[in-house]
Amino acid sequence: MLKIDVHTHIIPRDMPRWTEKFGYGNFIHLEDSNREGFARMMQGNNFFREIASNCWDEEERISEYNNSGVDVQVVCTIPVMFSYDAKPNDALELGRFLNDHMADLVYRFPKKYVGLCTVPLQDVDLAIMELERAKSIGLVGVQIGTNVNGLNLNEPQFFPFFEACSRLGMAVFIHPWDIMGKEEMEKYWLPWLVGMPAETSRAICSMIFGGVFERLPNLRVAFAHGGGSFPATAGRIQQGYDARPDLCAVDNQVDPQKYLGKFWVDSLVHDADALDFLIKKIGADKIALGTDYPFPLGELKPGNLIESMDYNNEQKDKLLFQNALDWLGLPDNHFS
Repeated sequence: MLKIDVHTHIIPRDMPRWTEKFGYGNFIHLEDSNREGFARMMQGNNFFREIASNCWDEEERISEYNNSGVDVQVVCTIPVMFSYDAKPNDALELGRFLNDHMADLVYRFPKKYVGLCTVPLQDVDLAIMELERAKSIGLVGVQIGTNVNGLNLNEPQFFPFFEACSRLGMAVFIHPWDIMGKEEMEKYWLPWLVGMPAETSRAICSMIFGGVFERLPNLRVAFAHGGGSFPATAGRIQQGYDARPDLCAVDNQVDPQKYLGKFWVDSLVHDADALDFLIKKIGADKIALGTDYPFPLGELKPGNLIESMDYNNEQKDKLLFQNALDWLGLPDNHFS
């Protein structure tokens, strides 16, 4: 049985020191660690975190996935690399570096990796230009953040980008980042535990209420972490729409509930009851295996939750690979 993980992150081991190159900012680069098999992720001159070699070593990643029985990784950059706050042309240069690395990886391992690009969304014209180039070098989609410098994804300046994604047939993966309220809840890892799910719901609601899904019915969008807090609060969101259309229905007069099943989410919910609920709320056709590999908040044994569930083979096939192929726009025999 084919298994595809739609949510994994990768970073090149060797990158320019962007902060020195551009002369400002706190861009990410990697430095040697005192521990073998690790590297220090630096933001400018400041230590950010330590990461293991499976963040960049493509052979090691394949080996680890073979051990878990997963065949294909959909790879995208680590969100801290988005660089939406950089000067647009600098973010474009950085993004092209990452996208070229991704395209080379896919070219060398076409049966093991599928690539999503990154683009400088602070300048939509540049973002569309890089999106088009990414498609031409073999990438099949794009990863973007849940907001762009505090602007929600329904803002009019972003609509041409989503139009381009739909026109080009590029899948869109939306990942939380730049978490709202982070400074007020830094203790207990709350930005990751509470803020990220809220950020994802923020993005979904923005695209629903802003009419993005309504205006672009062929746009293929997937959200990380099981759609964050959105599925569990979908009833509250609908009630808000019904009770205060003067606030919620100002740009789109279609019930929010009608968009359930119109977008994809990954399966990263860490809980059997939550996965059952997600299937009931979003639909078995719109959930794809996703693990956030290789990070500790991910599913440490890829596919284990789905495999452990008492679902029939047809439903497991959907969750483990078919829904991923549908979202990516790839034929069933692509990895044959």
